[in-house]
Amino acid sequence: MIRQVILDTETTGLDPAQGHRIIEIGCVELLDRKLSGNHFHVYLNPEREIDAGAVEVHGLSEEFLADKPHFQDIASDFLMFVENAELIIHNAPFDVGFLNHELRLLATETPLITDLCEILDTLQLARRKHPGQRNSLDALCRRYGIDNAHRSLHGALLDAEILAEVYLAMTGGQTTLLLEELEQEPPQAMLMSREWARLKVSDRPALRVIRPSETERAAHDQRLLEIDKASGGQCLWQRLTDAV
Repeated sequence: MIRQVILDTETTGLDPAQGHRIIEIGCVELLDRKLSGNHFHVYLNPEREIDAGAVEVHGLSEEFLADKPHFQDIASDFLMFVENAELIIHNAPFDVGFLNHELRLLATETPLITDLCEILDTLQLARRKHPGQRNSLDALCRRYGIDNAHRSLHGALLDAEILAEVYLAMTGGQTTLLLEELEQEPPQAMLMSREWARLKVSDRPALRVIRPSETERAAHDQRLLEIDKASGGQCLWQRLTDAV
């Protein structure tokens, strides 16, 4: 059975090296790519101020967290929940850096999160699948048709639940169904393309070239002149035409 844990954190700021701390941890469990219903969720007292910019993101105030446990109080339960699971995290270096920082602060010697779990960064996965596009969690929700309208603020457990849906959509869904269909019977169009690929270049029929008429060329040149004038001489195609 494959066990994965989708994890997200909220923090007092951006850099643990500057003393910032974790204030919320949210995890949901996947068993064989299905939500099991098990989760781990806790708010934490960071014993320090929270950056105003961070509050704008997650909405967690120092007053709300004042009576919450400290990380050392929940560390054992948290590590038991994630141990030996593959952790799936969006922008993993951020969360892993904070978790390892918290573990190093414990009085007792404790393994780092990277010693206990394999880490999968869904941000890196998304960048490989969608190069040159926005790959924030919100952007991926829009791309994969996942409803996150209820997400006005970031929250660790809510974001973990949304990320679980995004991860499953990115790594399964229609792509898997298509591969199964291809294994059973390749479409006729693919069979034809394979036959075409086997032909030598000399055996392939000559491609038909359709050249523009003089009227079409004149209309094209006139259109380029209009675009060049409207853009203040910035029409690239007009420059290429002049260079020929």
